[in-house]
Amino acid sequence: MVATYSSHPQAGSPAGRSKAPELEADYNRNPSLGYEPTNEVGFIRCLDHGYPTPLARWHCHDEYELHLITATSGKAFVGDWIGPFEAGQLVLCGPRLPHNWISLDVPEEGVARRDLVIQFRHEPLEKACQSIPELGELLPLMERARHGIEFFGLSDQAETHWRAIKGSRGLKRFSAFCDFMTDLARWGDYRLLSNVQMRGVENDTELDQINTIVNRITENPSHSQSAAEVAAELAMSESRFSRFFRRATGNTYTDFVNRVRINRACQLLMTSDRYVTNICYDVGFNNVANFNRRFLELKGMTPSEFRKQAETRFGGAPAGV
Repeated sequence: MVATYSSHPQAGSPAGRSKAPELEADYNRNPSLGYEPTNEVGFIRCLDHGYPTPLARWHCHDEYELHLITATSGKAFVGDWIGPFEAGQLVLCGPRLPHNWISLDVPEEGVARRDLVIQFRHEPLEKACQSIPELGELLPLMERARHGIEFFGLSDQAETHWRAIKGSRGLKRFSAFCDFMTDLARWGDYRLLSNVQMRGVENDTELDQINTIVNRITENPSHSQSAAEVAAELAMSESRFSRFFRRATGNTYTDFVNRVRINRACQLLMTSDRYVTNICYDVGFNNVANFNRRFLELKGMTPSEFRKQAETRFGGAPAGV
């Protein structure tokens, strides 16, 4: 399907183009583009396609999507993450996480096969986990996928798994899918690509406390409390709270707040035309130099460079280029 855009151009964006990701649904999935026909698949769908293709666009969908890149190199966009990719990259994107891969070294005739993809929905797995304890091993993987997971050292096995799933149907396909998911769930060499990620905590009370704090920060990063204020709210000393928060999230409280603020800044840089200085204050920083420094540390580029590069997630040149 060819991506559709708003009929009203936005200032600072390519003419006629919405900055929101296109939401893909079953009616978009034309078999001529590489999709398995909807009436022939169940819970698990395979897809393969070359490049260029109408499928390479800034988009999201309700399914998890596992991408194995088999040819070319270029720039990948997953949520607020921008980075390089090459053949062998394996990424699992969670539901509604926007993404796109833009190849930059494509021969004139294009490539016949660049992506091997598997799509599957959350709800059937979540319900199955409630009655089949063995499937519960997948739950942490599914949680991490909300941020996009890049796996390292798995490309050969991934292609073998994909072919086994693609070449089977029914229970045999589900069995092959479980084999693949087991490898991913147990693989330790990976990184999360977009936003921040919580780690395990020791009990339900601690989990509730951490969730409350994290939700509050995420929902309103510009008005985050100080570590001392949160510690007092939990009847902890500041040093005890710092240890507790770092154990639960893998970050100091200050680093976590900064990460959430920078993530919000990325969203505003990608979806609005507000000045960088305004965005700095919108997300809770009170010093532009500190904002720029933190942004560079976390994203490897300045806010202006991020905005310029983000424009290429649609597959065209940045605005003004």
